Amino acid sequence: QVQLVESGGGLVQPGGSLRLSCAASGFTTDYYTIGWFRQAPGKEREGVSCVRSDGITYKADSVKGRFTISRDNAKKLLYLQMNSLDVEDTAVYYCAATPRYYSGSSFQRLCGRGAGMDFWGEGTLVTVSS
Repeated sequence: QVQLVESGGGLVQPGGSLRLSCAASGFTTDYYTIGWFRQAPGKEREGVSCVRSDGITYKADSVKGRFTISRDNAKKLLYLQMNSLDVEDTAVYYCAATPRYYSGSSFQRLCGRGAGMDFWGEGTLVTVSS
C-alpha cells in the first residue's frame, strides 16, 4: 500500500538549516504531486511547498528564498531543504501525495492547504529554538 515516511526533523537554532526527507513506497512517484505541509501548535495546517509530476512547484510566501523542494523519483524520495530557520518555522512537517493532476488555481489551493492530497505521512517535528 501507499506509504510516506518523513525523517530529518529535530532541534535547530534560529538561522540554522535542516533537510527533511520523505520516503515513498507503494506507488510510482513520477506521476504524483508531492508536497510538504506543516502544522504549528494551535494553528491550522498550511502548505509549505509542492512539486507536481511535471516539475512545476509551489512555495509559500513565508518560505521563499529559504526553503527548496526537490524530488528523486528513482529513489522515491522527496526532500525539503530548509535554511535560515526561524522560530516561526517550528511545526510538525508532513509529506503528502496525490496522483490527481491539478493546474492553475486548483494547484495553488491543493498546495496551500493540502485538501485534495490523498496520502499523508505521520510527520516529523521541527523545533527552532535557541
